[in-house]
Amino acid sequence: MQEGTLPMESASVLIDEKIKALGDWRGKMLAKVREVIHAADPEIVEEWKWMGTPVWSHGGIVCTGETYKKVVKMTFAKGASLKDPSGLFNSSLDGKVRRAIDIHEGDKLHEAALKDLIRAAVALNLESKSKPKARQTSSK
Repeated sequence: MQEGTLPMESASVLIDEKIKALGDWRGKMLAKVREVIHAADPEIVEEWKWMGTPVWSHGGIVCTGETYKKVVKMTFAKGASLKDPSGLFNSSLDGKVRRAIDIHEGDKLHEAALKDLIRAAVALNLESKSKPKARQTSSK
């Protein structure tokens, strides 16, 4: 297990507690996002990292679910490598690796497009895991 990662059961309980503690639209939205993530990939693993960030992984990090005062942010670890035909990514667009979706109060979640994005992120993780690593040869 990686440093800073709790077992899945503990992480799931902590995510439940976070949703409950928020007690407003952000908690409801984080719960909805979580539901969509699990519907998209029933094999996804819940983790709790970086002092309180829900993380969903399958073959590597798929996305995080951060909550701020005015936004619930889903950050996709390899978002820059994903096709986003529905234009869900609306934050961190200049990053070389990550992309994010900022969800504001009153925003409607485009569930079908989000599921597609999650499945694409999982596929990318699994694809990169199955590729043999390039060997470094030392020249003498």
